[in-house]
Amino acid sequence: VLPNVQQLIPGKTDLQTLESQTLKLPSAHFCLCYSGLIQRDNSSLEQEIEELRRNRPKSAERGDFTLSDVLYFTRKGIESIVEDDVTQRFTSEELVSWNLLTRTNNNFQYISLRLTVLWGVGVVVRYCILLPLRITLTAIGLSWLVIGTTMVGFLPNFRVKGWLSDLVHLMCYRICARGLSATIHYHSKQNRPKRGGICVANHTSPIDVVILANDGCYAMVGQVHGGLMGVLQRAMERSCPHIWFERAEMRDRHLVTQRLRDHVNDKTKLPILIFPEGTCINNTSVMMFKKGSFEIGGTIYPVAIKYDPQFGDAFWNSSKYSMVSYLLRMMTSWAIVCNVWYLPPMAQKEGEDAVQFANRVKSTIAQQGGLVDLDWDGGLKRAKVKDSFKEQQQKKYSHMVVGDDSSD
Repeated sequence: VLPNVQQLIPGKTDLQTLESQTLKLPSAHFCLCYSGLIQRDNSSLEQEIEELRRNRPKSAERGDFTLSDVLYFTRKGIESIVEDDVTQRFTSEELVSWNLLTRTNNNFQYISLRLTVLWGVGVVVRYCILLPLRITLTAIGLSWLVIGTTMVGFLPNFRVKGWLSDLVHLMCYRICARGLSATIHYHSKQNRPKRGGICVANHTSPIDVVILANDGCYAMVGQVHGGLMGVLQRAMERSCPHIWFERAEMRDRHLVTQRLRDHVNDKTKLPILIFPEGTCINNTSVMMFKKGSFEIGGTIYPVAIKYDPQFGDAFWNSSKYSMVSYLLRMMTSWAIVCNVWYLPPMAQKEGEDAVQFANRVKSTIAQQGGLVDLDWDGGLKRAKVKDSFKEQQQKKYSHMVVGDDSSD
């Protein structure tokens, strides 16, 4: 509806003028939908409602309800219906326009003969030339990973075994990266994770592991799998102390924490690679970090990963695509281009709990990667909002209305 407002305001076409002429609600934070985007700020519930009440300040002795409070919740509801902060993080990032560099545009419509010919040539090149080459390279890399790590696993536990294990891992991961036509730019290499530390990074795709392992070796943490993934896990564990958990063990938080702590305390072992979000988030934001990774102790090495969406979509929408389908989409893209920033190591401050420490690390990664810093749990990708969170918001508003001395 709002783009049609321009027709009602002759000669007024710029966004600021349009916003100033739009119906004004009693809030300076009234959001304007324009080109499918919603402008939001980071004000809290209390701050925004206080501004709504600026013409009728709250009593100093007791809270009060004003009818203008309804406008805040109405606006928030409309924002969530049109474009909420959570679900849009679980869908692929969209470019403003198709630039002939991204993979096949499913919404492609005939524009001109020249563009159609270019689009057709791109499909032929990517599917008939690049795809077979990339599948071959990936098969070679995975085969060498299984064979090489198995052979290294038979060697005695001396320094040479660790050196050969690192060499095999680096070589195989770099071959797999070539299979994705990955172009990776590493920044501030002096801050690369060191042995006995914990590397934490934002999570966009399963290939995040390949991206990081191209520049250094890590101890992987994950659940035991079957099939091809299980073969790879067992081969890798023979040559390097990776940490794989059975499904029953993963539910035992104390057992997981203890095994990770024992690994970190051994300064001869590789740094642990952990993605605290717990799920893949699209290339626009960083969501809540689980606190378990920050209760282990030791030094945290933050890493920010940002993919360039102009050349290929690296986000894995696991609810829509299987792993095989996702890898085929990667291999039929023109390229996977990304930047990796190694940030200075961080340690937990005195008096800072694990949640505060996790949020501080998350904010640092988001700022460096140019990502949106969100407090929402990535688990909302498959689950509903917990009732406790709803009750928390209700209690905040209740304290504003009836006062802080009210009973819960």
